[in-house]
Amino acid sequence: MPEVLLLTPPFTQLNTPYPATAYLQGFLRTQGVACSQADLGIDTILALFSREGLSRVFAALEESEGEVSENSFRIYQLRDQYIATVEPVIRFLQHKNPTLAHRINSRTYLPEAGRFQGLEDLSWAFGVMSIADKARHLATLYLEDLADLIKEAVDPHFGFSRYAERLGRTATHFDELEQALRAPDSVVSEILLEALGAGLAKGIPRLVCLSVPFPGNLFAALKIGQYLKRHHPGVAVALGGGYANTELRSLREPRLFDYVDFVCLDDGEAPLLCLLDHLRGLRPRDQLKRTFCRTEAGVRFMVGAKEKDVPQREVGTPDYEGLRLDRYLSVLDLLNPMHSLWSNGRWNKLTLAHGCYWGKCSFCDVSLDYIGRYEPVDAVMLVDRMEAMIAQTGEDGFHFVDEAAPPALMRDLAIEILRRKLTVSWWTNIRFEKRFTPDLCRLLAASGCIAVSGGLEVASDRLLALMQKGVTVALVARVAEAFTDAGIMVHAYLMYGFPTQTAQETIDSLEMVRQMFSLGLIQSGFWHQFAMTAHSPVGLNPAAYGVVRVGPDFGGFADNDLFHEDPSGAQHEQFSEGLRNSLLHYMQGTGFDEPLGFWFDFPVPETTVSPDYLAEALADAPDPWEEAWGKGHNRVLWLGGLPEREEVDGKTILTFALPQEDWSVQVSEALADWLSLWLPGLQPSGEIVTAARFRKAWEEAGFAPWEHPQVQMFWEQMREKGFLVV
Repeated sequence: MPEVLLLTPPFTQLNTPYPATAYLQGFLRTQGVACSQADLGIDTILALFSREGLSRVFAALEESEGEVSENSFRIYQLRDQYIATVEPVIRFLQHKNPTLAHRINSRTYLPEAGRFQGLEDLSWAFGVMSIADKARHLATLYLEDLADLIKEAVDPHFGFSRYAERLGRTATHFDELEQALRAPDSVVSEILLEALGAGLAKGIPRLVCLSVPFPGNLFAALKIGQYLKRHHPGVAVALGGGYANTELRSLREPRLFDYVDFVCLDDGEAPLLCLLDHLRGLRPRDQLKRTFCRTEAGVRFMVGAKEKDVPQREVGTPDYEGLRLDRYLSVLDLLNPMHSLWSNGRWNKLTLAHGCYWGKCSFCDVSLDYIGRYEPVDAVMLVDRMEAMIAQTGEDGFHFVDEAAPPALMRDLAIEILRRKLTVSWWTNIRFEKRFTPDLCRLLAASGCIAVSGGLEVASDRLLALMQKGVTVALVARVAEAFTDAGIMVHAYLMYGFPTQTAQETIDSLEMVRQMFSLGLIQSGFWHQFAMTAHSPVGLNPAAYGVVRVGPDFGGFADNDLFHEDPSGAQHEQFSEGLRNSLLHYMQGTGFDEPLGFWFDFPVPETTVSPDYLAEALADAPDPWEEAWGKGHNRVLWLGGLPEREEVDGKTILTFALPQEDWSVQVSEALADWLSLWLPGLQPSGEIVTAARFRKAWEEAGFAPWEHPQVQMFWEQMREKGFLVV
């Protein structure tokens, strides 16, 4: 029987487990703690989207007295078709009956409602041959039609990646949450609690831990706590995760503890060990670590533990045992390259480093531990963990969930992957900084990096400086070009409405984004409006950024999202639809010739940005190859194999067998000898050779000066074939 049960409440992602419970299980098992885990989100979804589950949904609809929309009534009329097709569709999305794609794509198999209206030709997104992806998108629309029905007629809180998110977002007071918790259970919450009860039938733990990463997990977590208090009052319930870490740091609401016993903040490893000691009778309550609980005197924050946080090198490897990975669904909800990567396919989740190595952005929660405490893990240990996770899950795709992956560690990771000849695909978040040179990007691609996402944000140098991003728009363009040229997809996080941003700056930012897409520098993006949070520099000192906090009033529960006025800024909300629509077209490769005002239904200023601004900035950029050699500590690498040597008519020919072609080059006999000596050591499995050492060896060999045009031409040819300086 497990001592600890780790639960992810509904809902996060359909395609892969949220990693928090796997992280904690991996650690707790290194400490000899018997534990298990479950993702109640996927359990609930699969039970709901089944013949029995949909039958219950339609029965609940029949029993209700309210009127429904025309769209929901159409779905109800087609209920027999939905009940007949739902389980085959679910199996298809689980990759268990791929041949169904042909029937789905025929547009005669699935019933269609509102989500299919206005559906355009999808060939731009999937091409002629992408049968499976197109079918996944249509199957996702089918599920979203059903979700619309459930949300309207059965459970207003329902959503595939969130549940009752409105109740958890900006929940400064607990009243509305408690009212919802006291309401009768919906079909969705009934199915959730049935799944919980089935899991507990296997054994009652001492402690249940609820990982709540987002506002859309909170209500379901409290429903779980409510069930446990009612049916298993002897079980201790702890709540933690990203929501608690950001929203509940000022917690004073005693009613929360009718549903949970403890709320733990920040990294969970050390607080959980202290909590287990307390539950075993080995530690008094006031010696807990970063843990809220209710006492006779009210809610208290216990910080008496003397234990430090567990170093990242000691947290162990994420352990997915107990999560049935073959049950997750690969969906394609948005025709956005990065979002489809997020939702389509199963990814092992791993972290390169705790916290952010930059830690200065004024809109970010830099005052909190999960950002502010930077602690990397070395590359050898990371790849050890990757190999262990591949062995356990059978999956070789990795999403590194860092706030911003450090370039130096990414380089070392890539070299270690190549040294072990490990086949993986991976993606992560980055800062668009100058250390991402073309050579480093090519190295990352060779190791399996397929995509990166980073913050272009406002695409305005004035505002980027105010944000303390440490980058310029021109630098972002150079870095994005380096990734794209290496074959790595680039997604840009885009922001509008930053304090003091004017209408002119919003339009100029849109022009920068238009140029980014038209030049092929980025392939994916997403606009979101700036939100002020309590733990960011803007939230902590709004006056310094020209805005005024106007609420909300703190009622003892959550304290994170802040309302503000921007006296010198634009009316930011009115730009939302135009920015969204223009971006959708740019991602499709259309709309570049439209004037920027075309996207808005109100007058906007003309852009002040030259239409060739980014093209000229790229042309005027310093030579990264020359800069790389100027840093003597950089490492020299050869990613190709060793050449075959031939003597033909008195000439020395080296032929390299490269993955896509053979490449032959004529060299002097002396250079052939020298390369045969040096190239083996420059491969990823070789010793570290710095740029300074390599150039010195070249000069000592008596060849022509390094700066000689013919010498540079030869090494440029070698560079094209895999000779890198990183």
